[in-house]
Amino acid sequence: MPGLLRGVARTAVVAGTATAVSNRVSRRQQGRWASQQEYQAPAPQPAPPAEPYAPPAADMTSKIEQLKQLGDLKAQGILTDAEFEDQKRKLLGS
Repeated sequence: MPGLLRGVARTAVVAGTATAVSNRVSRRQQGRWASQQEYQAPAPQPAPPAEPYAPPAADMTSKIEQLKQLGDLKAQGILTDAEFEDQKRKLLGS
């Protein structure tokens, strides 16, 4: 019976050691995979800066000035009626 008990004890020690080693290897692999995923994951991109707010009055003032210049060119006979209308449409985005 002592030989049988020794064999069972040896088997228990070997099995316990194998289980401990297996668990340690699994934890190490999970740690490596987690760190690889951190490196592979793209870094979040910061939001693009908001464009500065341009008051519409400045844009409209510019358009009015351009329309006045077009009207002057038409009045001087440099632009025809069709050219004036075409440029006005382009300027106003219509």
